[in-house]
Parts: sequence; structure tokens; C-alpha cells
Amino acid sequence: MEVKVALSLLGILCAIMAAIFGTKIITISRVLQLILASTIVPFIWTYHRNIYIILRTLPRDVKFLYRYVNADRETRHYVKNNSTVMKLFRKRAQSHPSKPCFIFEDHTWTNDDMEKYSNRIASVFKDAGYVKGDAVALLMPNRPEYVGIWLGLGKLGVITALINTNLRMQPLVHCLIVAKVKAVIYADELAFAIEDVLDSLPSSLQRYRQGSSAPSTNGELNLDRIMSSASDKQPVVDEEPGYKDNLLYIYTSGTTGLPKAALFPNSRYLLVQTATYHMLGMRQSDIVYNPIPLYHMSGGVVGTGCALIKGVPSVLRTKFSVSAYWTDCIKYNCTITQYIGEMCRYLLSAPPKPEDSTHPVRLMVGNGMRPQIWQNFVDRFKIEQVNEVYGSSEGNANIINVDNTVGAVGFVPSILPKSLHPVAIIRVNPDTCDPIRGSDGFCIRAKPHEPGMFIGLIKQGNASREFNGYLDREASKKKIIEDVFVRGDKAFLTGDILVQDEFGYFYFKDRTGDTFRWKGENVATAEVEGVVSNVAGYRDTTVYGVQVPGMEGRAGMAAIVDPDSLLDFKALAEGLDKALPSYARPIFLRIVKELELTGTFKLKKIDLQKEGFDPNKIQDKVYFRSNQEYVEVTPELYEKIISGVAKL
Repeated sequence: MEVKVALSLLGILCAIMAAIFGTKIITISRVLQLILASTIVPFIWTYHRNIYIILRTLPRDVKFLYRYVNADRETRHYVKNNSTVMKLFRKRAQSHPSKPCFIFEDHTWTNDDMEKYSNRIASVFKDAGYVKGDAVALLMPNRPEYVGIWLGLGKLGVITALINTNLRMQPLVHCLIVAKVKAVIYADELAFAIEDVLDSLPSSLQRYRQGSSAPSTNGELNLDRIMSSASDKQPVVDEEPGYKDNLLYIYTSGTTGLPKAALFPNSRYLLVQTATYHMLGMRQSDIVYNPIPLYHMSGGVVGTGCALIKGVPSVLRTKFSVSAYWTDCIKYNCTITQYIGEMCRYLLSAPPKPEDSTHPVRLMVGNGMRPQIWQNFVDRFKIEQVNEVYGSSEGNANIINVDNTVGAVGFVPSILPKSLHPVAIIRVNPDTCDPIRGSDGFCIRAKPHEPGMFIGLIKQGNASREFNGYLDREASKKKIIEDVFVRGDKAFLTGDILVQDEFGYFYFKDRTGDTFRWKGENVATAEVEGVVSNVAGYRDTTVYGVQVPGMEGRAGMAAIVDPDSLLDFKALAEGLDKALPSYARPIFLRIVKELELTGTFKLKKIDLQKEGFDPNKIQDKVYFRSNQEYVEVTPELYEKIISGVAKL
């Protein structure tokens, strides 16, 4: 007999005895105690594990909810006042004009410097006829002017398309065309990238070159020279942008094809900024170190928002440097740093030095910290807090790890019922990644430790749960499923496989679809396949990511049809270098006689991915990118690759 049944019967028996014999046998109060115990004990026995989990995670959940409430209160204030990034920064610049905003190469840009620079940008483009709703592309390395440019354009309601500085040729043209930009602003050192594609761009596209002393030539305008005579006063516009209006386009590779422009309105920028400030427990005395590219959401929004809105200065660096990371933090007294997983591995592999533990950094925030190196990283560099974040430029499924749980990318509070959780993991078909539905037609939640698709439930009107989507509406529709848990509800499909433990923590497992991550960047295989095929003489090609021991993400591998062995590997390497950013170039090549291009092609691709690049298991010849050429992978070279001797 179960314990709870026995205790219930005991309680009933005591009640009967008390009723018959009165106080001679047992007092009424004692009877009541026994009855209460007979009710509570079975409940505790049944739900003892749930109660334990709630009690164990209570400190974490209370901290999270306190910070969430503060962030939500601030967000509601922004909604009520129709706030924009530009309006909020203007107020800060007026009240704290001399406060540092950005620090770059030993030069400090104050709030007043940024305000005046952005006003001059606004003046230039207003005089040139740009109005609310127009789009302008920005191609520039990290520097304060980068933020000043989009901030100034935003004052006119002009949307800035943030272009990846690694893009060349067709992918670059695509990003400019898809956003329908009327102009492109580019740094002097990246002018060659624009010049290489001029013939593919509309003749009406206006070009502004920044950072050059050369006069305007061939239709190209010198932005610095024009700005030298522009007004630094707040521009007067006919129609001011509002909270819901688009501010930026941030590109994401998505799951297939060329980069897609994700809509990034003022509302989303302010949401990310507010969440960053409150969820991280940031202080006014903090200084942020930001070596992440500003065309990414992590670098361009997380790394700049608190400087503009909260007055927390940000130290910008053109690009990440292992040798300079900790010395910069010491030099500029940075207390918060940003990272991506690949950076952490590079830092950990560097020779130890005194700066490793003498820096003032108390908190690191980013994504991609491998569980295998997490504890070693924290121990060596004496980091008090690591806040791993999961999110995307376009998605609403954003979570954060606030309590240093190794390997977790975030969590949901255990004290709240699942019906109130804005995210979930659902079961999907392992081959097609389509959601599996029950007999009632609704999606099925994955059980603890069961892999599944991570989704974000959509609730329009709620800033944290809205799905803004892409400029391409058809692409947006493909990321949404309906009738998820109840009739009529909707959710955003992340395309990522996660698992959740019983304490509410989420752990990243893998990516679905035709995207893999390498060197901190998402690589869309369809895009790379098109380039490889063209460079290889239009041969049939499929691209996928393969795991390499000890490396973050997956290395790119291309299977190319070349039955007669006519492929020119040197020309292929040179062509790929010209057409693709470094992180998207295939590290491995597999030369095959044929590829299935039928409905089972995806399964074939999965088989190729599983087989990897081991020459001992593959009959096809496999090649490895070594310096400027591809060399055949021998068993000896394979051992060097997997042991880390051969550098990728």
C-alpha cells in the first residue's frame, strides 16, 4: 500500500475515533493535526522533487524576477513616452555633456562629441534630401564614428543597414540591393570592396567615403569634407521617428541562402539595452570593453546601448587581439568585457602572463563559451561572473545565464508555471526538423534532457515577445509556426536544438538547417555552395560543417563533383579568397564522382557530415586548406589536424 494512501486512512481513522470517544482517546486539536498531516504529507511525498527544485533555485529566480521587473518597468516607460534611442541620448548629452561615451585608441569621445558628430551627419543627409524611411548602408570597422553615423541618420528616421566588413562580391551586392539602400557609407580602407562591385550596383546609389583626405572623384563623395561645414545643431525634421520605427537593419545568415536583413526598430534596441543593463546588474561606475564587430547585435547593440542610454562608457577596439585583451582592460580600467566562444579559446591557449589575473574585470558577457573550457577559463582569469547569453538579431527567444552555471545558455524560473514561460523546447523530426504534433494537433514539449527545437512564443504588443522578422516578409513567415500549445498562438522557430534540465537551465546542442557556426560567425551553406560552384567551373557542390576536436563550432567542408580530376586547386583557393570572407571559406574539400540531387539529397548531406574528413574511413580524396593552398589529407596529416598541431 502506498504511503500517501496509508496516511490518509490513518487520518480518517483518527477522526472517527475522536468522534466516538471524545477527549478520552484524543483531543480535537490532535485530531486536526493528524488530519492536516494526512493531507500534507502525501502532497509533499508526491511533489517532493518539485518542491526541492523550487527551493534550490529560489535565490536565482528571485534575483532574475527582481531584475526583470525593473527592466519591464523601464520598457513600459519607453512605450508610454514614444521614446527613441536618439531622444534618450540627446537628453543624456544635455545633462552630462562631458561624460565619456566611447573610448577608442586613447581618444575619448564625450556625450557632447557624439551628439555634435551625429548632428552633423544628420545635417549632411537632410540637405541631400534623405527622409524618414530611406535606407543607407554602412561598411566600416569599429570606431566611434560608426555609432555616430547611424545615430545621426536615425535622427532623420533614416534606417542604417549594418554591413559585415568581411563581405565581398555577390554577397556584398546582395546586402546592398535587398535593403534598397539609396547610399552607402564606407571607410577609406574598405573602398576597394565597393569598387570591385560598382558594375553590379545601381548607378543611382550615392557613395560616401569616410576617413579619406582625397577629394571627391568619379561620383564618390568625401564625407569628412562635407561634414566639416555642416551644422552640429539638432536637426529639425518634418516627421520625427518613434518608438516603433525601424532604426537598423542587422543581417543574419538565417538557415538558408544569402544574408537576410533583420528589422531592428527603436523598440528592440531599447529592449536589448534595458535587458543588458538590468540583467547584468550593471553599475554607473562600470566601463565596458567591446572588441566585437559593430555590425553584430552583440557588438553593435549590447556593446553600445548602455553607453548611449545609461552613460556606461564603452571601450571600442577595431578587432579582437589575444595579446591586447587583458592589457587593454587594465589600461582602461574595464570592469565588464564582451566575448564570443572562439575568443575564450584563444585567450586560454595563450601563454600565461601576470595580466591574466591583475585586471579589474568582474563580469564577462557573451555567447559560445564551451562547457569544456568554462571552469578553466574562470579559474585562470579570475572572473567573478560569466553571463552566457542566447539570442539572435531577429528572434524573440532570448535568455541569459545569471548565476554562473557552467555550460548553461540561460534558464526560466522554476517558480513560474510553464504556461507563463515565453520560451519552450518542442519535439521535432530528427531528419526534417519539422515540429511533431500530438493527437490534439498541438506541439509536444520536450521532456527534461530531451533535445528539441527551441522556440519563442510570440505576443505582439509585448516588447520582449514581439517578432519583428526580416525585410523579406516571406522569409519571416517561414520562421513562424501557429497553433503551438493552444489554438491561435504563434511561435518563432530558432532553428537550434537545445535541452533543458529539471532546474530550468537550457543547454545548446546543435543547429539545424543549412547553417553552421565557425569563428564566431554563422555560415549559410547555400551561399557558400553557390560561390564554390562558380569558382570551380560550375561543378555540383554541397557544403556542410564538420566537427574538429578541440575547435568551436564546425569547420566548413565542400564536396565537389570532379570525376575526371580536372579541378585546379590553386585557382580554387584564390577564387574563394576573393569571393568569401575568411570564416566562410571551406577548410576541407572532398572530391566525389557524383552527388544526389533528389529529394533524399538532405539525407546524403547528413551522411557526408557524419563521415567528416578522416581519410582512413573515406574512399574519396580529401584536401585540407593549409596557408594559401589545398593539400591532400593523409593519415599523418589527419592526426596533426585532430591533435591541434595543424592550424585551422
